Amino acid sequence: MRTPDIHTLKILEEINKEELLSQRDIAKNLNVSLGLVNSFLKRLARKGYFKIVNIPKNRVIYILTSKGAAEKTRLTYQYIEYSYRFYKDARKKLKNLLAALAEQNIKRIAFYGATDFAEIAYLSLQETSIKLIAIFDEDKKGKDFFGLTIESMYRINDFIYDKLLYTDEKPVELFFQEIKINNISKDKIVLTSKG
Repeated sequence: MRTPDIHTLKILEEINKEELLSQRDIAKNLNVSLGLVNSFLKRLARKGYFKIVNIPKNRVIYILTSKGAAEKTRLTYQYIEYSYRFYKDARKKLKNLLAALAEQNIKRIAFYGATDFAEIAYLSLQETSIKLIAIFDEDKKGKDFFGLTIESMYRINDFIYDKLLYTDEKPVELFFQEIKINNISKDKIVLTSKG
């Protein structure tokens, strides 16, 4: 699914909430720039996906039209299909990868990145004898991940593991900078494409 379609879907979902939202609120909720939201709202309004109604205090309400509701439904269906294919492909790749690691007598693994991909990796891991020792994610440290507390990346050397599986969404170059700073051997690193 193309990124612009995902942005369109997310904006239509925000508008469908029928709350009094500013462009700034929508940008914050979607974690995108205000300029991007402004650009998308103008384009979607021109397509007739919602009406803009002025209210007092120089505010506006966005009201989803039937055309907008139909587009939201279409994009939701596409997104579900896309997500299912991603999950299915990721499960297959991870199952093969983890089976290969188990054959190499790998017993303990750690994940780097608490993402949806990490959750799929965890589910795949349950089909092997490999144990998840820790998961590292600086942005999510302290939160729960299947009974483990997500650790700071600065604690990466406090744990004993055979392999470190890269499960983050950030560019892999940033990951390699982190492992270099923490003196982690490249032999311990496991990379895989995510779908």
